[in-house]
Amino acid sequence: MKHGKKYVEVAKKVDRSQAYEPAAACALVKELKTAKFDETVEVHIRLNLKKSQTVRDTVVLPHQFRGEKRILVFCRPEREKEALDAGAAYAGSDELIEKIKGGWLDFDIAVATPDMMKEVGKLGMILGRRGLMPNPKTGTVTNDLTGALAELRKGRTEYRSDKSGIIHLPVGKVSMDSEKIAENLSTLLDEVARKRPSDAKGDFIASVYLTPTMGPSVKVAIGKTEKR
Repeated sequence: MKHGKKYVEVAKKVDRSQAYEPAAACALVKELKTAKFDETVEVHIRLNLKKSQTVRDTVVLPHQFRGEKRILVFCRPEREKEALDAGAAYAGSDELIEKIKGGWLDFDIAVATPDMMKEVGKLGMILGRRGLMPNPKTGTVTNDLTGALAELRKGRTEYRSDKSGIIHLPVGKVSMDSEKIAENLSTLLDEVARKRPSDAKGDFIASVYLTPTMGPSVKVAIGKTEKR
């Protein structure tokens, strides 16, 4: 792949033979931006997983960098006020389901109470394709609407490994202090390490790379993290 002059120039700052300590990697990745906009700092974590295994959970990063998300709650009429008071942008049942069937998707996260899942399941093809389907594993199917919405508004984010066993997740912006990016990265790596399958052998976390949206990547040293 051919890269532009800016990319080639900043890429010279990266020693490809070296794995950088997390703090140094987070400081360096800020210097690798090539675009005029505030690029996102992304982490790519390769895991040693069997073909049948996947890692999926949620994490609340200590330092937020994205705008507040619009949360929709599927619930019975008697719980709508509770959901709205807790910060939901929309709350309802049949009327929202019909609206979504008609093509409306003006929200970022969907939460449902367990007694709504039979009806919400009918939206599987629509919501599932966009990663919006409520799921107990990610805390978005719950009776504790107040607690769930409080965490989601703080920035609770879902992560999951893809078919190649790689987790891709934003952990900051290049405009952020490198210390804050490093804390977000550390929090995520700790959470991922805790999800190590009981039958996993060898190093669970195989490699970690940080990259700005439009720039080159930096390999992160993970010696301490992979043993947790």
